[in-house]
Amino acid sequence: MTETAIFEAGGYRYVRGPFQYSGGVAAEDGFAIERVRFQTPVPLEEGFARIEAYLDGIGRPYTAFAACELRSPEPFSEQGFIDFNRVYVGTLERWGVFRDDENPVARSNVCPEIDGPSEPSFHAFSYTVPAEKGLAPSFVIAGSAESPEGGATYEERIIRLGETSEDAMLQKAQYVIGAMETRMSALGVSWRNSTVTHAYTIHDLHPFLADELVSRGAAAAGLTWVYARPPVVGLEYEMDVRGVYSEHVVI
Repeated sequence: MTETAIFEAGGYRYVRGPFQYSGGVAAEDGFAIERVRFQTPVPLEEGFARIEAYLDGIGRPYTAFAACELRSPEPFSEQGFIDFNRVYVGTLERWGVFRDDENPVARSNVCPEIDGPSEPSFHAFSYTVPAEKGLAPSFVIAGSAESPEGGATYEERIIRLGETSEDAMLQKAQYVIGAMETRMSALGVSWRNSTVTHAYTIHDLHPFLADELVSRGAAAAGLTWVYARPPVVGLEYEMDVRGVYSEHVVI
């Protein structure tokens, strides 16, 4: 059963996950989630500084930070991904968000196949603001690829490791779509509440687009296909989804 918890300091609830990210977040009643996208990716350290300045400017505490989307130069090795994540959560710990290996922040981290950044960078971030009670739910589901969570290594967990045939990609996509639905269900939302759905892969998704995405409601607001790889070597297909009604782009 997917477990959720409330991060009261941020005004949101989240799906509990590993130390590096949660499975997704949803605003508590009386709050809404807003999103900001950088026009071009901003290196991690600079990005954290700009997020601090942005939250200061709108009078929100750093604990309002609820989700982010990262771009990396290329997929990490398993140990490289662990090392990167420990650096990433260091700032969240300083902000009072990450404590005792518990991380409420949802995240996607993918690697553009063409014209990617030279170092891990912020693409976008989301945060909570006070809002009228009873509004439509706002949420962000973290990115998930075709690797069930558990204690084994990625190599042991990746579905159809090393295969990219049409049948293999279908099986990978079916798992990922199911993970999105499980996380949304845990937060009390569904595809019909979504405003944007992303698919991240360099492989052809057309063979399963109609039957596995459109027919299930995953593309009700359209589907944004980002030509990128998931963040760990061996992964081939990732998705995330959100229902956010206020979005901004900053230079």
